[in-house]
Amino acid sequence: MAAVAGAVRVVLIALQLAGRCGATSASLPVVINTWAFRKATETAWRTLQLGGSELDAVEKGCGQCEIDQCDGSVGYGGSPDESGETTLDAMIMDGNTMEVGAVADLRHVKNAIGVARKVIEHTKHTLLVGESASLFAVRMGFPYEDLTTQKSLSVYSEWLNQSCQPNYWKNVVPDSSKSCGPYKRLEKSSCEEGTISQRNIRNHDTIGMVVIGKSGIVASGTSTNGGVHKIPGRVGDSPIAGAGSYADSTAGGAAATGDGDTMMRFLPSYQAVEYMRMGTDPTVACQKVISRIRKYVPKFFGAVICANTTGSYGAACNKIPGFTQFHFMVHSPSLSQPAEQVVDCI
Repeated sequence: MAAVAGAVRVVLIALQLAGRCGATSASLPVVINTWAFRKATETAWRTLQLGGSELDAVEKGCGQCEIDQCDGSVGYGGSPDESGETTLDAMIMDGNTMEVGAVADLRHVKNAIGVARKVIEHTKHTLLVGESASLFAVRMGFPYEDLTTQKSLSVYSEWLNQSCQPNYWKNVVPDSSKSCGPYKRLEKSSCEEGTISQRNIRNHDTIGMVVIGKSGIVASGTSTNGGVHKIPGRVGDSPIAGAGSYADSTAGGAAATGDGDTMMRFLPSYQAVEYMRMGTDPTVACQKVISRIRKYVPKFFGAVICANTTGSYGAACNKIPGFTQFHFMVHSPSLSQPAEQVVDCI
C-alpha cells in the first residue's frame, strides 16, 4: 500500500507541475491577437467552436478587422500612401504543412487575407504583389472595389497641406522635410536621423493573430493597410513569413506589429517560434526578440505576441516615449469571453 500511495503521489506532483507550465489540454484551443481588437478574437473563436479549422479561424478573425477597419490601420479606407491610395498587405500560414499565402500592395480588393488564403489553395506560389495580385483576386471571385473613403481622402488632403509631413524619404532633393517633391536622389548623401518613434506610433497597428487548436495545430496570419503616407510600392513586414507572423505546429506561433521597415529585418516571429521550440517560455521568447532588435534600433516602435503548443502565451514591446504598454487579446477555455491583456514594455 505504501508503494501504491507513493506512486500516486508522484503522479499528482507531475500533474501539478504540468499545470503550472500551462501544459494541459484545458489550455487549448487558444486565440491570441495583437491590439484590443475584440471582435476579431470573437470571430476566430466562434469559427473554431463551429468546427472550422485553425486556418479558417485566422482568416475569419483577421477578415473581421478588415471589415471593421480596425483603428484605421487594417482594411480599406485607411493609411493612404503618398499618392492618396490605400493598398493592403496580408499573409496566412499553415503550421502543419508550412504553406504560406501572402499578398502585398493589393489594390481594389478589400478582403486581403481571403486572397492570401487563395494563394495557398490555388497556386504553387507564396507571395503575389501589386495590380497582378488584384487581378488574381478577381479571378478567384473577389469583387473589384474602391478602397478610398472620405476619411482617407481627408487624411491625404491634410498631409498635402502640411507640405507632405511626415514622409519616408531621405537623401533627396528638394528637401523632403519642407517639400512634397517630386524628389531626385541627392548626389552627396548625408546621414539623416528620422523621427522614427514619432512617425510610427499608432501608425502600424497591424492585426497579427495566432490560433492553436485542441490538437496543437498552429496557424497564424496578418492584415494591414501599412504605413500612412508610405511611398507607393512599399511592402512592410506583415506579408513576410517569419516577420509579420510564423506558425509551426511542432513549436508554436508568433506575430508582430509596429514599424515593419525595421522589424522585418530581424524576422522576429520566426525567431520567437525558434526560442519556444527550445523550451523558452512564450513571454521570454517575445522579450528576447524585442531586445535583439533594440540593440540595433533602440527607439523602434514594435511588439510581438507568442503562443506555444501547450496553450501558454505571452507578449512583449519596446518601451519608447508615448508607448509604454501593449494591449492584446486572448481567448481560451479558461476564459468565458475574450480578455484584453496588457504588458509593460521593456
